[in-house]
Amino acid sequence: MRIAVLTFEGFNELDSFVAAGVLNRLRGQGWLAEITAPTASVTSMNGVRVQAQQPLEFANEADVVLFGSGILTRDIARDSALLARLRLDPARQLVGSQCSGALLMARLGLLDGIPACTDLTTKPWVIEAGVEVLDQPFFARGNLATAGGCLSAPYLAAWVIARLAGEAACAEALHYVAPVGEKASFVERALGVIRPYL
Repeated sequence: MRIAVLTFEGFNELDSFVAAGVLNRLRGQGWLAEITAPTASVTSMNGVRVQAQQPLEFANEADVVLFGSGILTRDIARDSALLARLRLDPARQLVGSQCSGALLMARLGLLDGIPACTDLTTKPWVIEAGVEVLDQPFFARGNLATAGGCLSAPYLAAWVIARLAGEAACAEALHYVAPVGEKASFVERALGVIRPYL
């Protein structure tokens, strides 16, 4: 399973790294989530510089595409040349976003007629883009999903795993990353959030 975690300049580390970390728990089953960026390297909102594992165009052939968020997403959403490099197809790909990544999905026309979750800062911009914003951490319809709030990243990853590998694999991956002493409750809560959308 090839997974593109779209990571742009000014990215939020929690969004890109948490999702990639949880998804790569299935590496033994042939899964690989990779940091996918428009340039050879990108610097996070807190100054962490990372090398891209894949170029942006990798997203067009990936099985799963997840849009991370960051402090420059609004500028990226106005960059028509950059967005033109993405030719995603929800008929054959799972596509999701974290926080301000919903704005990029909206600009690409992926959220037409579909409500979305996003962070509170990005909410007015997503509404301005013509998308209804829900006051909840996660929503999905078909092959499209959005999550709102940095710590909802496990929900987005869990949805991908449950959709493509089943609920048991999802529970196992979540159990590994969950806090000690809270593993059962963490897994059940996450599964409870995503189950209505499976």
